[in-house]
Amino acid sequence: MTVASLGLGTYRVRASALSDAVSWAADDPGTGWVDTAPNYLHGQAQSLLAPALARHPVGVSTKVGFLTDEVRRAAVADRALSTVEAESGHALSPAYVHWQCARNRTELGRDRLDVVFVHNPERTAGDPYEALGDAFTALEAEAEAGTLDAYGVATWDGFDTGVLRVSELDRLATGVAGTPHHHLRAVQLPVSLVIASAFGLALNREGPIADAVYRGWQVYASAPLFGGELAELATRELADLLRPDLTITQACLLAVASCPGVTRVLLSASTPAHWADGWAALQEPPVTVSTLRRVLGVLASDG
Repeated sequence: MTVASLGLGTYRVRASALSDAVSWAADDPGTGWVDTAPNYLHGQAQSLLAPALARHPVGVSTKVGFLTDEVRRAAVADRALSTVEAESGHALSPAYVHWQCARNRTELGRDRLDVVFVHNPERTAGDPYEALGDAFTALEAEAEAGTLDAYGVATWDGFDTGVLRVSELDRLATGVAGTPHHHLRAVQLPVSLVIASAFGLALNREGPIADAVYRGWQVYASAPLFGGELAELATRELADLLRPDLTITQACLLAVASCPGVTRVLLSASTPAHWADGWAALQEPPVTVSTLRRVLGVLASDG
């Protein structure tokens, strides 16, 4: 059993801290990672990240799906989306996905993207799998053209609600690519002591995390501290069950990093102290599965 690596999640990082935050993430060249999206920070995240990324050759994952007002106007002007398609604020058509991938490369200053996540496909106006089929078609073409290494699916509650299943995503990608050796190789989902359904299933080698691991995919844990609220919701007693010598925040973060199958934990940190605390927590030995079961059991009984 190992502890997941730490990655920088940029959804909640202050714009003024982005450049420094990339340098913190790049301190460990073996595991350094930055996760972002074209709609983060009101559409400015990728452009703000570009100068720091030029200085630090750290891996990056970005996304396609959500439309900011500026992206909506630009995509319609470039005929990547029709006016009707742009109205919903979420799009996964092949033309749009190709257009957004090119825009992501330009904004990030990268000729090739490491990972592109299809962002919350459960939010699409129609059938999520039909929309995913369109997106996968474009992303497989991008991979074949050498403009991205891999793609994945990032969801908030798609697995919890049953709208999405890893086996179906795999089947769909295989059909699109015409081979089981497709480029769908990652999932991103919330994993925390608050949003714990996938967490609990993983302890029994079940659910979306275990299904992804079975296929050799990467698993990115988003919102590990529940948007920063977990430190206030958790107690010292709970943290002591996990690791007595850590702070409450560190103990909760280590719990997520110890979840079997999770390969990267995305931490939004706007201060060096916050990042250093997270990094230090993930240098600890993993919390045992039996302890994680006990902690989740305590939380369930308290709920």
